[in-house]
Amino acid sequence: MLSQIFRKLPQFARENTSVVQGYHLLLKGTQMPAKPIIAMNADFRATRKEGPALTYIAAGYYDKIIAAGGIPLILPPNDCEADILSVLDLVDGLVLVGGGDLDPRRDGFQLHSSVRPMDSRREDFDRLLVGLAAERRLPIFGIGCGMQLLNLSQGGNLYLHVPEDLPDSIPHRDPQDPEHRHGLQVVMGSLMERVYGDGEIRVNSMHHMAVDEVARGFTVTARCPDGVIEAIESTQEDWFAIGTQFHPESDSASALDVRIFEEFIAGVISHSRSPRLVAQ
Repeated sequence: MLSQIFRKLPQFARENTSVVQGYHLLLKGTQMPAKPIIAMNADFRATRKEGPALTYIAAGYYDKIIAAGGIPLILPPNDCEADILSVLDLVDGLVLVGGGDLDPRRDGFQLHSSVRPMDSRREDFDRLLVGLAAERRLPIFGIGCGMQLLNLSQGGNLYLHVPEDLPDSIPHRDPQDPEHRHGLQVVMGSLMERVYGDGEIRVNSMHHMAVDEVARGFTVTARCPDGVIEAIESTQEDWFAIGTQFHPESDSASALDVRIFEEFIAGVISHSRSPRLVAQ
């Protein structure tokens, strides 16, 4: 690309010392590795009596991306498909953050009494975003309801209330204990196994919905000892996508949990669609 542009320059420009030096610096720059840019959706709260509408995100998401070697880019809700596509042209991966409940009525199910749907403006955007990103096979890491949305978007479905749908399950949420944890059983040979190995594993848990049927093209890579799905990943060679029901970005996450972000960034780099131009 750069050589083609250089050849099209007028002869006087190609013979200019400064232009030639700049051209060679750019060529050298393209050989340098660039940090991947990772887009993130964000939570949204509509206007209330006590304050204006807000877009916000827990610092753990972007802190962990930075620590793992990525550059975070926060995306507020946007209903313009062209705008979203323009952003996806610029980024190397996508993190779908956690939040409130997905509205089951959008997928043809009745609203369970335990479900507290997230703001519709956020859910509209999230569903559009994940659909467009998936079409492009952009690397995705879904966390919490982000994993649930990733699964839904590809044809899977959800349990709407684990205590009712799976009455023999252990507690997956404790309103009195924000650091509630349970065990984790990983599948050998998976990304989760690379992160955790074969030692005793405990992860945070703060959900009442969960993945039921896993979408085609994905496989389960970790479960709670009671069988509830805690992690999935794509089995498709042309798409690197993973999800965790637990929250490795949370303050209650362990040092091992944080390594999932490192694995994600490494996967983004290895699945990069094209080299990024980086000035020296």
